[in-house]
Amino acid sequence: MKNNRKAGVAVRAALAASAAFALALSVAAPAAVAAPAADPHGLSCEKGKHNIDDYTGWALCTNVGSEPITFWVHLVCGWSPDADGEHIRLEPGDSGQSTAHCSSLGSGIGEIQVRSS
Repeated sequence: MKNNRKAGVAVRAALAASAAFALALSVAAPAAVAAPAADPHGLSCEKGKHNIDDYTGWALCTNVGSEPITFWVHLVCGWSPDADGEHIRLEPGDSGQSTAHCSSLGSGIGEIQVRSS
C-alpha cells in the first residue's frame, strides 16, 4: 500500500511539473503576429472596415500597372467562414472597390487582404 501511495504522489508531482512547464512556455513565447499582406503586383490599395459595421470590409484599389487586372477583397472572418468580395476588373489607371461581409455569428474581421488574378 505504501508503494502505491508513493507512486501516486510521484505521478501527481510529475503532472504538476509538466503543467507548470507548459504554462511557463506559453507565457514566455509571444504569439505570432502576421505581417500585413502586401498589395498584389500592379495594384495600389487602401483597405478598411465599414464605419458602422465591423463585419463589412472593403478594398479600394488603383491599377498602377500596364495591363488589365482583376482584384477582390478577401476577409479572414475568425470563427465564421472567410468571405470574398465581388471581382473587379481594372484597366491601367482605373480604380474600383470590392466589398465583402463576414457572418454576424462569427467574431468579425480578423484580417483584410486583396487578391488578384
